[in-house]
Amino acid sequence: MRDSEFGFIAKLAAMFPAPEGVRGIGDDCAVIPRGDGRDTLVSTDLLTEGVHFLRNRIPPRELGWKTAAVNLSDIAAMGGTPTATFLSLAIPKDCDDGFLSEIMAGYADASRAYAAPLLGGDTCASSGALTLNVTVLGECPHGHALLRSGARPGDTIYVTGTLGESAAGWKAVQSTLPETDLTRALIHRHYHPVPRIAEGREIAACEGAGAAMDLSDGLASDLRHILKASGCGAGIDVNALPLSAQLRQFCKEYGTDPLELALCGGEDYELLFTLRPGTTPPVPCTAIGTIHAGSGLVWKGTDRDFTGFTHF
Repeated sequence: MRDSEFGFIAKLAAMFPAPEGVRGIGDDCAVIPRGDGRDTLVSTDLLTEGVHFLRNRIPPRELGWKTAAVNLSDIAAMGGTPTATFLSLAIPKDCDDGFLSEIMAGYADASRAYAAPLLGGDTCASSGALTLNVTVLGECPHGHALLRSGARPGDTIYVTGTLGESAAGWKAVQSTLPETDLTRALIHRHYHPVPRIAEGREIAACEGAGAAMDLSDGLASDLRHILKASGCGAGIDVNALPLSAQLRQFCKEYGTDPLELALCGGEDYELLFTLRPGTTPPVPCTAIGTIHAGSGLVWKGTDRDFTGFTHF
């Protein structure tokens, strides 16, 4: 029997403890002091055909953008500024030059938008799925990276943006729903995430900043990482979740539960963060709950439990 995804990661963290002064496995990025008043941020993530995208459905330029953007989002989650990326591709034989060129055009769009040049990588043949793996570099002032372990009892929990639209877009892709203005908008939200770089920096510079991470696996899963790292519990008011009119309309038309999409769907790439009591949020956001002492996650306004996405 195989470990769960996070059980496997926990084993790796125990096997490979970080050197003194370095933060390793357990946050959105590793944090490496440089000795010049800045810290280097490093993260890596991959997208695999059939799991993260359907090659016969996603426009290749959008695939390139998304590949870069979801990695840049890890830098945003730490309150950093991206500086460079490295890209490796495992390419199946039926992936032609035109498709690859469009992927790289989309990747270049994101690289230019966030001043994060591609500086290298690797390519190899794939006997099956197209896979794209990115290593992203960034930086922040020494000791000011936002960490998952920074939450304290009494903190207010916030999210940027709205939740669930990306999951609705993925559902529309998987189910080949009719193409309408609504489904096109939600699919674009899924294919074209916007890393919250500026917002992350503003939160990190805020005196009352607590914990933070980006929402990749869904709030129900990702918040639990903050709670575990911080040794706290939390209460979330499901009636306070920021749900767009588009998401509500989609769920009404297609009989889908908006809470399930917002809490468990994943790939929002919004920022989930906490601020100390009395701190004014430095960015547009929504308060959705409170950190409390002890453990556990309580969903207020419903008798249901939500667990979020896991890869294994």
